[in-house]
Amino acid sequence: MGIAEGRVALVTGGAQGIGRALALALAGAGVDVAVTDVNPAGAEEAAAAVAATGRKSWALAGDVSDFAAAREMTEEVLQDSGKIDILVNNAGITRDGLLLRMKEQDWDSVLAVNLKGAFNFCKAAVPVMVKQRYGRIVNMSSVVGVMGNAGQANYSASKAGLIGLTKSLAREVASRGVTVNAVAPGFIDTAMTQALSEKVRTALQQQIPAGKLGQVEDVVAAALFLASEEASYITGQVLHVNGGMYT
Repeated sequence: MGIAEGRVALVTGGAQGIGRALALALAGAGVDVAVTDVNPAGAEEAAAAVAATGRKSWALAGDVSDFAAAREMTEEVLQDSGKIDILVNNAGITRDGLLLRMKEQDWDSVLAVNLKGAFNFCKAAVPVMVKQRYGRIVNMSSVVGVMGNAGQANYSASKAGLIGLTKSLAREVASRGVTVNAVAPGFIDTAMTQALSEKVRTALQQQIPAGKLGQVEDVVAAALFLASEEASYITGQVLHVNGGMYT
């Protein structure tokens, strides 16, 4: 059954990496996709790639941590399509460093984008989903949101906060046909991990029982499932995609 053709999705941070791959996968499943990103050119390119599949697309440039901007981006899609069926809160940044040396701005900016950004788009989209009595919200958390990671107190806190948001909002909207779940990727083979030295990559792989980094497609598959019709009775859950790193 998958995802019904003609659904409308909004993917934040969709210009690159997992967000872009998910936007294209949704389009391949018959979904019209709005791509938001702080990088206007990146949003335009990803939206063009969606359009190339034959689906309608929107390129929305803006800062997800800006409450008004998030509402404006959501409204643009609503005015054009009349609905939002799927929301993927994928936008995220890192500002790594040991807490002893971490600047206040590095804490604030990561929490603002990764956690407040998800709140902003949920606030904008949930009333629509509740009214139409259908919705799928997928929040991109992380394995470090449940395990912690030295040098990532801000990032770990933001991803743990996303899990709390997911579970609380799921309870609030379940009776209206809206599900809220999270995907928690482990170490995935992306541009970020590809930039690491071979020594560091090897050390990472040694922490993973599967003995390898995950692929972007692994995360996309999990998110697509949670956005599907088959997942209608699954809400408030965290789907871990980490090769056994956290069980």
